[in-house]
Amino acid sequence: MSEKVLDKFLRYAKIDTQSDDSSTTTPSTAKQFDLGNLLHKELLALGLKDAEIDEHCYVMATIPSNLPSDHPAYGKVPTIGFVAHVDTSPDVTDTNVKPQIIENYQGGDIVLPADTSIVIRESENPELANSIGHTLVTTDGTTLLGSDDKAGVAAIMKMAEIFMEDNSILHGDIRIGFTPDEEIGQGTKFFNIKKFGCKYAYTIDGEMPGELNKETFSANGGVIRIKGRDIHPGSAKNIMVNATRVAGELIARFPRNMAPETTEGHEPYIHPHSVEGGIGEATIKILFRDFRTEGLAVQEEILEKVIAEVQEMYPKAEIKLDVKEQYRNMLDTLEKNPEVLDNLWEAAELTGTNPYWKPIRGGTDGSRLTEMGLPTPNIYNGGNNFHSKSEWLNVNALEKTVDTIINVAKVYVEKAK
Repeated sequence: MSEKVLDKFLRYAKIDTQSDDSSTTTPSTAKQFDLGNLLHKELLALGLKDAEIDEHCYVMATIPSNLPSDHPAYGKVPTIGFVAHVDTSPDVTDTNVKPQIIENYQGGDIVLPADTSIVIRESENPELANSIGHTLVTTDGTTLLGSDDKAGVAAIMKMAEIFMEDNSILHGDIRIGFTPDEEIGQGTKFFNIKKFGCKYAYTIDGEMPGELNKETFSANGGVIRIKGRDIHPGSAKNIMVNATRVAGELIARFPRNMAPETTEGHEPYIHPHSVEGGIGEATIKILFRDFRTEGLAVQEEILEKVIAEVQEMYPKAEIKLDVKEQYRNMLDTLEKNPEVLDNLWEAAELTGTNPYWKPIRGGTDGSRLTEMGLPTPNIYNGGNNFHSKSEWLNVNALEKTVDTIINVAKVYVEKAK
């Protein structure tokens, strides 16, 4: 008997795959192999004979074309791929996830049982109004849920199961790819596009049905390192340089109109998301995000001016900003490849989701894959409130995701006739 996509998701969600942005290995955490190896095993069990997992936890497999040789689309359908990532955000623990299933949701705030201070509020979650009568999955309030992106993983695995069991659904060659470390901007570090062998691909890493994504932020990551001077506070006058105090002065001067909590739509942001340290040393980790790639240089200039101002206040401190490129907006490249977008739009319409394009205030593996030469827009997976203990998944929406990616494959066959 075929397994429900919910069952797949629950199995994957309970596996701890949190990535670590301080690691220098790929994957950044060995525990990502726990899910990667399971997926490899399940793909082989479904009959995907070339399924493999490499030393960096990239899982790839092929659903072979079932087009008969006399079909008018035979030999004309491009190979397409579907991609999802196995890791979860470093920001919130992924250890001992306990999914809570709410059947036939009837509205109202959702108080999570293990920590009643964590509440999924209707006022903050407009999609709850569109979820009446649906099945939802939440956390118990102590962890994130992992629908980013184990819902995408589950949808792809359900698609593979359906295609391998039902030969009446005609499709070309379909490649499956699961990546590690997407949450720390390293999901494509060792992704072999040539080996993947697709003309186009789609990440399954979005939110509610209908929302399609062809543009993301361009992104850099920054670290401000501060060196102070530690000494006993009883004899500290004119000697101590408190690196933590310097960090506070810096953050207080970051432009408040460029914070995630004060911006929306296409507005850029500068986000200090982690502060660590003590008297002698401190670090501030920062996200730079702008839909215009050139805007990233402007953001860096803003912070350099802030650093210069604080440096005058603390001349004995050492303050240094290091910036690394992460990913770039995929819009320009995707619009030069209209087939990959048009076929996605048609598939979403066939699924009855009333599609619309929405910019992602974040990034996906597709950003970097597109930059590397594989046009890869993004598809919804039914998740909400990613990277938080208030994360929730609409299972009916996840089922729509499965239908949509199946329809994507079908559209390519119809267009190739």
